[in-house]
Amino acid sequence: MERITRLQTFARLGFLARAVVYILLGYFALTTAGSPGPTGILAEIKDAPAGTALLALVGLGLVGYGIYRLYGAAIGLDAHGTGAKAVGERIGHAASGLAHLFLAYVALKGAFGDSGGPAGGGQQTGEAAGTVAAMPGGDILLYLVGLGFLLAALSQAKKAYTAHFMAELDPDVPRLAEPIGRVGFGARAIVFLVIGWQILSHMLAGRPEAVGGIEQALTSLRDTGWLFTLVAIGLLLFGVYSLVMARYRTIRDDDIIARLKAQVR
Repeated sequence: MERITRLQTFARLGFLARAVVYILLGYFALTTAGSPGPTGILAEIKDAPAGTALLALVGLGLVGYGIYRLYGAAIGLDAHGTGAKAVGERIGHAASGLAHLFLAYVALKGAFGDSGGPAGGGQQTGEAAGTVAAMPGGDILLYLVGLGFLLAALSQAKKAYTAHFMAELDPDVPRLAEPIGRVGFGARAIVFLVIGWQILSHMLAGRPEAVGGIEQALTSLRDTGWLFTLVAIGLLLFGVYSLVMARYRTIRDDDIIARLKAQVR
């Protein structure tokens, strides 16, 4: 039981699940006419042989990654310092945690609950954005989400340029991890930039229900030819890099429950 509550368990299972999602995301973008988003990828997993069992495992892994990110946000695990930058990093980790827990919910619902499998993500995203926009202050929140994606794009681009992510890995990591990571983070920077721009554009046009996610971003990039191909390859390679992180990422082996109890006291 003690092993289960360790941070490394949540994180490494989470990186494995994230790897599956991104590898399939890049693969389907390269080989199919459509561009399924993460929730669409989960539907594809269920349709595969032994898909229900695999979907359940991916869902559990995404739960682990979501918990890892939320825990990191709560204690400032990867935040540097206590200033505005550190606060921004914590908010980003919390948002990532919630997003992956949502994907975990979709995966587990598809595996154990809804016999029809996970639904495509584009319509769900638009409906959710429309609901949020109708709430008091919802428009402001969606503008902040759009700006958040633009800032995340800058962060991903910085990682691709500097390769500072290598400092998070064990010294014996294979050398190929650096170029793979650079391409992967670069692809995510482009996708996040497009998502942020689309959110802000739809909000300025008064059409929050048109807001989409990765699926819409990839669809809009499809006509760019070589850029779309590079992004799709980059997303696939980010999945490969996530496999590297599952093995070589340096992770503090906290007991999550014990640490959170200590934080509350």
